[in-house]
This record gives sequence, structure tokens and C-alpha cells, in this order.
Amino acid sequence: KQLSIMKIKITNTIFSLSLMLFIIAFNFQHNPPSGWYQQFMPDLSGRRITDMTFLDSLTGYAVTYNLSPNDTGYILKTTDGGDNWFYSFSTSRGFTSIQFVNSQIGYACGGNGGWAYLCKTIDSGLNWNIVNTPAILQWEDMHVLNEDTLWLVEDESLTGGVFRTTNGGISWQRQYSAGLHNPERIYMYDANLGFISTTSNTKLRRTTDGGATWTEIQGVKGFTDLQFIDENTGWKARSVETVEYSTNGGLNWISQPLVQKDSNIIFSRVFELSVLNKDTIWGFGRSEYLFPNLQIRGMIHFTTDGGDTWEYQIPDTAIDIRSYRQGMFINKLNGWAYALTFTGVHTVTGGNITSIDPISGIVPDAFNLYQNYPNPFNPITKIRFDIHEAGIVKLMVHNILGKEVGILVNERLSPGSYEYTFEAGSGLASGVYFYTLRTEKASVTKRMVFNK
Repeated sequence: KQLSIMKIKITNTIFSLSLMLFIIAFNFQHNPPSGWYQQFMPDLSGRRITDMTFLDSLTGYAVTYNLSPNDTGYILKTTDGGDNWFYSFSTSRGFTSIQFVNSQIGYACGGNGGWAYLCKTIDSGLNWNIVNTPAILQWEDMHVLNEDTLWLVEDESLTGGVFRTTNGGISWQRQYSAGLHNPERIYMYDANLGFISTTSNTKLRRTTDGGATWTEIQGVKGFTDLQFIDENTGWKARSVETVEYSTNGGLNWISQPLVQKDSNIIFSRVFELSVLNKDTIWGFGRSEYLFPNLQIRGMIHFTTDGGDTWEYQIPDTAIDIRSYRQGMFINKLNGWAYALTFTGVHTVTGGNITSIDPISGIVPDAFNLYQNYPNPFNPITKIRFDIHEAGIVKLMVHNILGKEVGILVNERLSPGSYEYTFEAGSGLASGVYFYTLRTEKASVTKRMVFNK
């Protein structure tokens, strides 16, 4: 009888552990990790991502160029923050820009297949319809003010220039043409104030009457990206070692060097900006540095004091993303940074991934997860582990009921020994917790105790 009772207890224990592991696996699949983690689009077969926008923490769109005239260009959409992307629309033209007026109405432009192309959706990308535009080879860029008013630019010397519609594409006005100096970039802050440029190293022109006239700003270069937060204050990037800002509506620009914390960095470049407010700006680009050999890595720069000082993050310590060309933050926590190819990174915590440290590059003999120390802890403890094969590594914490507390690590790591500094947040209750280290081939869980 005692043996039977013992068997029942063992069976119940195994069932409880299996249930807990099931809950952990379920939570892992449906809860986004903290820090930066890698995302993937479908295989784009070499087509590059030319633009990306997110409307909220879940809904985003991206467009691709085509490889040659009459090759396919795509509009892609995500409804889960970029964890999964699907094709929303395809055509035998490449796309260069996509912008939305609201959650339902959006425009995408491009060309490279005989004539320029502008299409519109009024049902959140379920359907896209062609909008009438002038007979141009390719639209390089656009700015959408509202459903009726938008500008398109083309840098072709004969037929290009700046074009505006105020009736949703029924008719267009060619506002500006400068031959070889026709623009390939446009940004409008509102119906009146706006800027155009050709390449980032050429002239910057400004309008204060909605594009009826454009005035060159002497001695100021163009932009790869430009954003204003009010009629006076704005920042621009132009693929150089500085970001530039203006406090008088773009008449004058002041350089803000991208301050490096590492003396081995040779240079940093920012291609695209995401301006949240007058203090917080993110810049997406790349850096070249000695580490200890010459390397080029994707870097995400940020400032919290309006650009007086710039910091940086390298979110992919193991994946090899050389440059971030598309990036956006919709608030202080949710942001994305993508390469020209089909991959990028996403954060739901403002990109704070500073707690994992490689402590040895020597290849361990086996996969190991060590007991955290100190244990019990309040509020900080360290978790050390060994990885003997390169691969995706996930470090998760859950409570005694199997509810996920957080995913601490979710990235590809090289073989070596690592240490993660875990800090219990103010909302974490005292009690027993479990931390799990998982790779494609192994998984191990250990117990830790948090005492407030």
C-alpha cells in the first residue's frame, strides 16, 4: 500500500512538472522577450527593404524594391509586432516608400518597370488600388500629409521634380524642377514647411508655402532622413559621423557628434532617425571599429538630452547585421531596427540589453547552467552559463505557478561562458522562482529565491 501511495505521488509530481513545462513553453511562444531580439521576414530572394513603418506596437508595414524592371516588389505586413510577416501586396514594380494616414488609409510608391507607381489602401492593406500620377519613370520618395494632400519626388532630370496633389491624386501640380538637381528626398512638417534634397551630400532646399517656392539654404547639405517635432526644432541624418539639428525652422543647422564610448571605434554613421520628443531621439546606422580586428557592425544610437550627448547599443552581439537602414520607435519601449535584407531586431523594453556579459571565450566542454549567486537574493543576482555550440540561446524566468516573469536572453551566442545580471523589479513578489536555459538541443532549469 505504501508503495502504491509512493507511485501515485511520483506520478502526480511528474504530471505537475510536465504541466509546468507546458505552461512555460506556451508562455515563451506568446510573450515577447526583453531587450533586443532578432526577427525575420519571409525570404525576399535578394530584394532589399526600402521603407518600413509601424502604426502601433503590433501593426507594421514594409516595402521592397525589385531586382530588375518587371521583377516583383512586395508590400509586407505584420500584426504581431514583427514576429511574423506576410505578403500584403505584390506587383511588377519596386517600392521606395510607404506611409499611412491612419490605421486604414495608406500609400506606397515606387517604379522601376516602365513607369512610376502609386497605390492606396483604405482597408489596412487588405486591398491596394492604383492612384493616378504623372507619367514618371519612378517615384523616389513621398510625403503624405493626409488622404488628399501628398507630395511625390523624382530625381530624373527631364521629367522629374516635386509634384503635389490636394485631391487624392485626381490632379497633380509640378511644383519644382531643377534638371540634374531634382530631389530624391522630401519631408514636410505640415502643409507649409518642408525640405527637399538630392543625395545627402548636396544642397538642402526649404519651403514655407507648401512647395510653391523652394529656397536653397546656403552651406547646408541634404539628408537621408529628417524629422521635426515643431515648426522650429528638427534633426536630420545624412550618413556621416554627426546628426544635425535646427532650432529655427531649418534655417541653420548645428552638428551633434555621435559620441563614442569605445576608443576603438573609427566612425559611426546614422541613416535614419526616430524622434520621440525634444529629448529622446534614436539613430539607426553602423560603425567601424577595432575589436580587436577591423569590423563593421550595425549600431543603434540614442540620446535622452536632445542630442547633446549620444550613446549607442549593439543589440546583436552574435548575429552579423552589418548595418541598420530602417528603424522606428513608436514610444520609449517599442522599437525596431532592420537591415536592407529580411532580418532585423525588435525591443519592447527600450533596448536595454546591458546585463549579459561574456566572461570567457574558451569553448566549454558541455552545456551548463550554474546556480545563481547570491541565492537567496535582493534585488540582484547573477546567472552564469556555458554554451559549447553556437546557436540561439534563451534564458527565461518563471514563478512557481509556471507564469513567465521575463525572457532575459533570446539571441544567437558563440561558444563561451556568460553571466547575466538579473535585477528583480519592484513588482516582483518574494518567493521561489525558476530560471531555464534552453538551446535547440538542450534545456535545464534551476531554482532561486527572492527575498524582499
